Amino acid sequence: MRRADRLFQIVQILRNKRLVTAKALAERLEVSERTIYRDIQDLSLSGVPVEGEAGVGYRLRHTIDIPPIMFTSDEIEALVIGARMAKTWAGTELGYSAQSALDKITAVIPTEL
Repeated sequence: MRRADRLFQIVQILRNKRLVTAKALAERLEVSERTIYRDIQDLSLSGVPVEGEAGVGYRLRHTIDIPPIMFTSDEIEALVIGARMAKTWAGTELGYSAQSALDKITAVIPTEL
């Protein structure tokens, strides 16, 4: 199994919200536990919201999957303006969330918008 496929499989397994041990992941994916520990670390460093610890188990923190949505340029502008307004509450959870949302939006929108 390719590494990218294995990482995808780990994310899919962890989505069930139950703790899964590295040993169980290793057995299911037919790799060593050490490989699973490296994969979990790499997933975390790349922004996948993995929580847990070695010896206890892992799962994904609660996130919401949103299917692809098409926005007009005016709708994107409204979202960005709203997020910038919310970002003014710096140091609060809302401020951090607004910055995170802005980062995600700007990462995927075309530069001409």
